[in-house]
Amino acid sequence: MNEPPPAAPARILALDPGDARIGVAVSDELGMLAHPRPAIPGRDRAAALRAIADIVAAEGVREIIVGLPLSLSGERGPQARAVEAFVADLRQAVAVPVRTADERLTSAQASRQAPSAARRRDGTLDSLAAALLLQAELDARRGAA
Repeated sequence: MNEPPPAAPARILALDPGDARIGVAVSDELGMLAHPRPAIPGRDRAAALRAIADIVAAEGVREIIVGLPLSLSGERGPQARAVEAFVADLRQAVAVPVRTADERLTSAQASRQAPSAARRRDGTLDSLAAALLLQAELDARRGAA
């Protein structure tokens, strides 16, 4: 009657793509907390996609959530269309599901939470925004369970 131990939940990766950098956050193994990681330089798309694929492999990621910057009215503007093109490329680069989530106001919220990060240009704010997006998703999933 020895049953195999339950498999550890896989992690979820959240990305907040911008023109210069891609914010990165990864969930813990329990799917409870989002942890910001160093941002990925975003100007070289091929290099960024390789870096993301490396994170997926190294962290045991089972799903990727990409922040979609909709306008306040919910419309898709030029930034949202650029992110959708990035998502299309990302889906070709990884073997896990990739979906988008409305990320309106996460950057503003990140700036309020870490005002000193807003002045730096090292990707800290981008990754904090990705963590806020991921934490909202994790909280919503726990609430639905």
